[in-house]
Amino acid sequence: MPPSSKYFDIKFDKPATYRITVQGQIHEHYSECFGGMRFTTSPGTDHTTVTILTGRLSDQAELAGILNSLYELHLPIRTVTLIKEDE
Repeated sequence: MPPSSKYFDIKFDKPATYRITVQGQIHEHYSECFGGMRFTTSPGTDHTTVTILTGRLSDQAELAGILNSLYELHLPIRTVTLIKEDE
């Protein structure tokens, strides 16, 4: 039986807007590494610093690159949310 989830139709090669939440703070001089995503930093519920990156990416390959950059900075990824898939 095929999945009935609305997420089944997400395309790898289409632009979409994402929200990525990481534990820690990203220094502003790294902003070029994140495809023009906006950064918002705030205290987390567990008294740690949380940074939220929000922005439109060209495809999931670009998303993978962003996630890899966060990994290389040793920033634990808390969530990745698809906000809107462009048609």
